[in-house]
Amino acid sequence: MTEHLPLQGRRVLVVEDQYLLATDVCEWLQEAGAAVVGPVPDSDQACALIEQEALDTAVVDINLGDGPTFEVASRLAARRVPFLFATGYDRAAIPDEYQGRPRLEKPFKGTDLIDAVRALQ
Repeated sequence: MTEHLPLQGRRVLVVEDQYLLATDVCEWLQEAGAAVVGPVPDSDQACALIEQEALDTAVVDINLGDGPTFEVASRLAARRVPFLFATGYDRAAIPDEYQGRPRLEKPFKGTDLIDAVRALQ
């Protein structure tokens, strides 16, 4: 792993329903060397990919158009895939079982995203 490509070799699922943000997130991750799975805009597609793909980490929006959902987080946790929330929701909106998960508050910068994904274990 080099400083120039800090996410080299990592497969990162992106779950985001806002097209422009999803595009930015994917671009930032790819520039850091990650192989991006997705992006997917809803929990059904995300859960299908979680079952089908080998994933190292995930970046998950809480609100996928119909209000907050934690189905994706539940599936990732069950498969022991480290993930972070990329969301506009504050920590109080996150259920107790996910309080320990990293959270990036929107809007965020690419460098913040890369640092947060890099820290996921």
